[in-house]
Amino acid sequence: MEVSVIGNPQTKIYRTELTYRELGFRFGSQAISGESRNRVSFLTHQSSKWKEIKIQSSPRSVRCEAIVSDQAPFLKPTPNSRSLEGVKLFVGLPLDTVSDCNNVNHLKAITAGLKALKLLGVEGIELPIFWGVVEKESPGKYEWSGYLAVAEIVKKVGLKLHASLSFHGSKNPEISLPDWVAKIGEAEGGIYFTDRYGKQYKDCLSFAVDDVPVLDGKTPMEVYGGFCESFKSAFSDYMGNTITGITLGLGPDGELRYPSHQDGTNLSGAGEFQCYDKHMLSALKHYAESTGNPLWGLGGPHDAPAYDQQPHSTPFFSDGGSWESQYGDFFLTWYSSLLTSHADRVLSVASSAFKGTGVSLCGKLPLLHQWNKLRSQPSELTAGFYSSGGHDRYEAIAEIFAKNSCRMIIPGMDLSDEHQSPASLSSPESLLAHIKTSCKRQGVVVSGQNSAASVPGGFERIVENLKDESVGVDLFTYQRMGAVFFSPEHFHAFTVFVRNMNQFELSSYDHAVEGDKVKTMSIGSGTTGAASLQTA
Repeated sequence: MEVSVIGNPQTKIYRTELTYRELGFRFGSQAISGESRNRVSFLTHQSSKWKEIKIQSSPRSVRCEAIVSDQAPFLKPTPNSRSLEGVKLFVGLPLDTVSDCNNVNHLKAITAGLKALKLLGVEGIELPIFWGVVEKESPGKYEWSGYLAVAEIVKKVGLKLHASLSFHGSKNPEISLPDWVAKIGEAEGGIYFTDRYGKQYKDCLSFAVDDVPVLDGKTPMEVYGGFCESFKSAFSDYMGNTITGITLGLGPDGELRYPSHQDGTNLSGAGEFQCYDKHMLSALKHYAESTGNPLWGLGGPHDAPAYDQQPHSTPFFSDGGSWESQYGDFFLTWYSSLLTSHADRVLSVASSAFKGTGVSLCGKLPLLHQWNKLRSQPSELTAGFYSSGGHDRYEAIAEIFAKNSCRMIIPGMDLSDEHQSPASLSSPESLLAHIKTSCKRQGVVVSGQNSAASVPGGFERIVENLKDESVGVDLFTYQRMGAVFFSPEHFHAFTVFVRNMNQFELSSYDHAVEGDKVKTMSIGSGTTGAASLQTA
């Protein structure tokens, strides 16, 4: 792959050409489709000039080029409630950027994409790092080579890196927990969350085993701590310079919650309680006995709805239902306490491991907005968020984040009430405001993300949230790179979004090139190891 820099007093062009058959913008099983030749063009403000960046694709090649010229912008400035110049914009890499064999997937496509994002003015990249890839074969045996290769590429392109340490698995793409953990799970089934039907959720360990030595004689917290220490050592050359932030996985999909929707396909209900693995049942039994109600410790609520049932179809979540009874308060207090304790344990381990490294620590909450107009707010209850005794559910979590000097990532900043189904009784806007207010009270810095899928008016809604003066969001991560992200329609919309954020600093690529020399930088295209970046 070649990057050619051609300079003269009026125009500078930077071009990357790649064979489409080898590259394409193909990630996972998806690829850009379209006519035989597609072009995405956009203009961004750079001092007194305007920079045009184009991504062209054809069956034979993909081209990314930037041209600085005196053309007028196609966008007009938008009025700001709050200046967005200080908001740092990151873009997430694909979940399967590194394979379970520690190869960098789609290396050429990712490198070309990073260069395009750098030219556009993006601050950095979020890299998901999976426990099941790094510590796959045996406990304490870490293999970082694939992720180190990506970090080196990001550094040489001139972007910052935010690492997400993922102690969970993924169904799409399929990424499992470490093989040695899976073997323990087969022999010791109690390490996974389990619903009342006996179905196990195998992409995350149960919160009830946090301090139980179920992993080859060690507790999950000890194993997570070893993982963090190994990461710090392996990436020591990048810490505090290229790597500016680290997110700790706190549960399913990295979010602090129970896997209340185990399969993730049927979201019409409020989800189910995940308290039936043997360690959860043991903890419940002990809690019931300690409160003088031993019969309440035999299992979860018997009158809660199933996955595919709406909340009001059974008595538990109804007004005046079991959730408001003495038993309901007992169970929900216990259930939510395990969630908050888990967050405290993980963030404490990370805070200790990364103290003094110069990186910010983050944890992610879910935005459980479905059914939140009901008094019971059932989707939040099954996921572990319960208010009792006048203590707000999110305030308690924010206190833990503040205690551990940790930022809170809140997704769903692209969601609006007007695009929700009236039948779902959903209000993402009010829930987002509630969480942000809790963070403000506790002095917790908020970072934002969008939801997993594109939604109507999503970019406009993100900008509105970032302009909110009540809670300043100084970092936003857009999820995530892939074929859809680089499709002509979506990438054009993304560039308009970046333009509206006014986030533009001159890239090193944009400085004048003396004379008419052509400088060429070659990037290695192997599937493993860091790519080389040299000026010819």
